Amino acid sequence: MKTFIYMVRHGDSPKTAGGNERTRGLTDKGKADAHKITEILKDEGIDTFISSPYSRAFLTIEELAQSLGKEILVFEDLREMVFLSEDAILAEKELYPTVKKIFTEPDFSLPGGESLKNCQNRSIAVLKRILHEHKGQKVVLGTHGAVMTLMMGYFDRQYDLEFLLKTSKPDIYRMEFNEDALLETKRLWKS
Repeated sequence: MKTFIYMVRHGDSPKTAGGNERTRGLTDKGKADAHKITEILKDEGIDTFISSPYSRAFLTIEELAQSLGKEILVFEDLREMVFLSEDAILAEKELYPTVKKIFTEPDFSLPGGESLKNCQNRSIAVLKRILHEHKGQKVVLGTHGAVMTLMMGYFDRQYDLEFLLKTSKPDIYRMEFNEDALLETKRLWKS
């Protein structure tokens, strides 16, 4: 029985110094792109919607879920990789060097942040649970770049830092599973 996971990376989101990762919404472009996601996925026959607790991920799939009369389940462990304590936003100039180091050294983390290994372990546990509990369904996951890459990379090593750096905001990847074995991944977003 095949299960389809639609990884939907959130749309463009404003980053402000002193802001909070959990409450960042979408820019006007992010909102317009959320509408495009609805157009791309509205006829896919989605059964279930699950999101990170972060606003930008939830808002990116909200219109699609509402258009299909579905609720969005929120899973805390699908949150983005925590870079700093108290959900603080990492400065843009520090983001790439930090992400590069985290992908190079899986046990590295900034003070108050989490390592690649910890982030992947928590997100994969949720994904395996989803594959088990929603077997045979089509499930949209409202997600983030790093955590999406780590989940995809668990099943196929080609999804690594280089892949992450080539993704867009938003982005859509349909993963086809037989039980918990990945059969195929296809990019659906056309930027």
